[in-house]
Amino acid sequence: MTRRAALMLQIATGDPRPINRQIVDGVRRMIASGELEVGAALPSVRGLAQQLTVNPNTVAKAYSELTAEGWLDSRAGLGVFVAIPRQRLSDEERNRRLDDAVQRFVGDVVGLGYPAGAIVDRVAGELEQCFPKKTA
Repeated sequence: MTRRAALMLQIATGDPRPINRQIVDGVRRMIASGELEVGAALPSVRGLAQQLTVNPNTVAKAYSELTAEGWLDSRAGLGVFVAIPRQRLSDEERNRRLDDAVQRFVGDVVGLGYPAGAIVDRVAGELEQCFPKKTA
């Protein structure tokens, strides 16, 4: 039997994103950073719902989206596991989504009054936490 560790996700009630989006984003980030390795077993839908004190349907929706995108692998009777990395989207779709995300981000922060360099440094710091360090 595979041991399932609790996911260290936090749901922020003040976050404008829906709860299932927060779960999706959190799991993606943990996989991209290497915190969740390929083959790692995720908590059951009910288990994560209890941990986060959310409706199980919310977790099921997040897991379903992550599975459809290729981040997770659902195995009948066994559970949900981190999938082997693959090209999830075409290069064109990846570029379109990056452009959309950058435009939304710039629209959100442009009125905050920070100099561009401070914003870039902050984003770079966040990205460094998301990507595992390469060791030679």
